[in-house]
Amino acid sequence: MIKIKPVDSIDALKPLKLAYIEQCTAPLDGMWLQGFVPFARHYALYADATLAGFCCVNEEGYMLQFYLLPRYREEAASTFRQLFRSGDAPTGTINGAFASTAEPQYFSHCLDLFSTFSVNALMYQLLDKAAVQPARSPFIELTAADTDELDSLVDFVHRNLGASREWLTAYYTNLLNRNEVFCHWNDSALLAVGECRGYDEYQTDYVDLGVIVDQSARGRGLATNVLRQLVVYSSERGLTPICSTESGNIAAQKAIRRAGFVAPHRIVKFDV
Repeated sequence: MIKIKPVDSIDALKPLKLAYIEQCTAPLDGMWLQGFVPFARHYALYADATLAGFCCVNEEGYMLQFYLLPRYREEAASTFRQLFRSGDAPTGTINGAFASTAEPQYFSHCLDLFSTFSVNALMYQLLDKAAVQPARSPFIELTAADTDELDSLVDFVHRNLGASREWLTAYYTNLLNRNEVFCHWNDSALLAVGECRGYDEYQTDYVDLGVIVDQSARGRGLATNVLRQLVVYSSERGLTPICSTESGNIAAQKAIRRAGFVAPHRIVKFDV
């Protein structure tokens, strides 16, 4: 029987994390992989004294990842059910799961266990990387942001998305230090922000794109324009761009498709 133990640091799980990424059928969404999963509570799964796998659960009680090494796969289904059926387990009560269709084993366990689910987000890949061309007219001017523009970025995103200033300050400080933020200005007015987020440990051949357009400038094709430039920027550096958007954001989906992306995968929310 697999035993569940909390871990103080996820560093001990790195070999398992790498194995988990390698068995996925497509790159995972960057915000989930680097923004949500590292801050979830992680648990080691042991077969006797041998580290056999791991899982992680966020503060809302939703599982984000589940993995057992191939030699323990026969116990995977029963272990997965055990995690959800026992409120006395070290994980506490688990309310559901988020899993993507690019995580076939974990996703299959979710399908077997849950009857209630909904699409949370669409995961996009570039339709034809070979077709990426250098920037062409009417591409707008997009400049790399620097640390002096942090306050402007935080104000812009807070105004347009409503995210907390504290979280945005930490988030964009990190991206600015990594030179991963790009801006489109009209005189002194910031109209669009593009992000080109790289990976340090996993999926290092990929880069996650994002774009936010000011409410006053939407409906003009600006988001598509920014994305196309970010595609060229990342491709020229030998990186494969990916991106995602919420399932209800129809405007973003149109802009992403026009920039040359398709969405073969989904992130799905499962509820007990």
